[in-house]
Amino acid sequence: MAVQVLRHRFTVDDYHRMGEAGILSAADRVELIDGEVVVMTPIGSSRAGTTAYLDRALSPRLGERALVWVQNPIFLPPHSEPQPDLAVLRPRSDYYRQAHPRPGDIFFLVEVSDTTGEYDRTVKIPLYAQAGIQEVWIVDLAAECIEVYRQPAAGAYQQVQRFPRGQSVAPQGFPDLRLAVDGILG
Repeated sequence: MAVQVLRHRFTVDDYHRMGEAGILSAADRVELIDGEVVVMTPIGSSRAGTTAYLDRALSPRLGERALVWVQNPIFLPPHSEPQPDLAVLRPRSDYYRQAHPRPGDIFFLVEVSDTTGEYDRTVKIPLYAQAGIQEVWIVDLAAECIEVYRQPAAGAYQQVQRFPRGQSVAPQGFPDLRLAVDGILG
């Protein structure tokens, strides 16, 4: 006879209460994914440098049109609060001090993948699609390409494109913001 294992899925409110109670701290490097507290992988120098490059390449060119949010949480109610490497957000006068960005605040997300490619594709991409986030990039450092996911519907992205070295890519919300894949990959 098979034993059924029951799991308790934490809400974002539960997750925040764990932080307030001291059960979790910033030093724990965790995120809430579909109700489970997940340990984030350490950030290697390639991933950190790529994220810094994207921040530096995007911020001045976007100016007042958007806010670049680096390795900070986004709120995907009721059971997820991931921390993508980079999010490009609608500007808000409080700079999201009152509440983390929600899907409607997000122009696009970027996950930089050195060792996390499979996890990003099988866990995070479907999570973002279910939340209705319009565009997500995976900067795949190992495969030396950028995967762009667009048009979320029924929990999946309907359009997926790969951009290898030698090409350029632009977010759909900012077509004037064309970036060389070689520059992003370093």
